[in-house]
Amino acid sequence: MKKNVGGLDQKIRYAVGAGLILCGLFKKKALIVPGAMVIATAILQKCTLYDLIGVNTYEQSSQSDN
Repeated sequence: MKKNVGGLDQKIRYAVGAGLILCGLFKKKALIVPGAMVIATAILQKCTLYDLIGVNTYEQSSQSDN
């Protein structure tokens, strides 16, 4: 599974997911599932929609062999 979510994008997904879950707990229960899905994409660093449209925000650190 190739990662395509990283950096600031991943941090935003954690924040948005947590916000949706909190809103779901206190207001509209239907927001819990989308919030969990957004957090799951942040944890797994994989977004299927990004694959479809060709976006990649994951920056893999490269090691140089000296």
